[in-house]
Amino acid sequence: MTAQTKITQGLRFFASNMAQGFFEITHNSFALLGLAVMFVVITLTARPELRQLGEVQLFSWLQTRQAPISEATLENDAAERMNVIDPAHLPQPQAAVASWLSKKYRVAPEPLRALVAEAYELGLQTRLDPTLILAVMAIESGFNPFAQSSVGAQGLMQVMTQVHSDKYQSFGGRFAAFDPLANLRVGVKVLQDCIRAAGSIEGGLKSYVGASNNEDDSGYAAKVMAEHAKLQLVAQGRKVPLFTAPVNPPATAAASKASPVLPLTPADKVATLALNEPRQLN
Repeated sequence: MTAQTKITQGLRFFASNMAQGFFEITHNSFALLGLAVMFVVITLTARPELRQLGEVQLFSWLQTRQAPISEATLENDAAERMNVIDPAHLPQPQAAVASWLSKKYRVAPEPLRALVAEAYELGLQTRLDPTLILAVMAIESGFNPFAQSSVGAQGLMQVMTQVHSDKYQSFGGRFAAFDPLANLRVGVKVLQDCIRAAGSIEGGLKSYVGASNNEDDSGYAAKVMAEHAKLQLVAQGRKVPLFTAPVNPPATAAASKASPVLPLTPADKVATLALNEPRQLN
């Protein structure tokens, strides 16, 4: 028998002894554990008051263990789902705009602040005035994220989802049209393309509303620009009324300033008759 064979047999014998010893230890440990469990069960069965006390302590421990974790987790998840912003986190111009829009369009201020902050961020990225973006939102949907027009325009910015469905792919598909932030970002992209193609803000707004081939846009661009001007003043800290008093139409104003009709004198009557007589041909 060679030395290598002896070493191999020795290792096998050692491994066999180790395995047998481990089996005996674990077997005995499980046996002891089983006896301990059986003893506890018998004791709790014989002493109901001990079992009740144990249940109360266990339940109390689980409550104190679970409450801090679950409350913090749920609060963070809810804040992320609602996309709300505390007013203290907004610069003064944005906070003023959000407050004004919230009062005028009767929208909860917390989510509206998030939209205002996003509009200002997108304005920096696209070089569009954020108050123009917010004005488009106001005129298009009144900040209703679930608005839909008769021709299929949807969401805050009233984007034609079927036409611009490719722009929603990065947001998860066409149903993202009803996600306020996704709709806002897609709408701003469409607005930017329209203004760039038209060469002016007014022309871009006319194209955005789908009236680029028409003579007029039914006053759409004028409405957006009027709201845009108000929001600019609000952002500057100026006091702007939520609603403007209606102005009388020009015809009514002109009629009120017209001279009163005076009765004709005898000389005027003679002159009127002479003018109304048919001319004699020579």
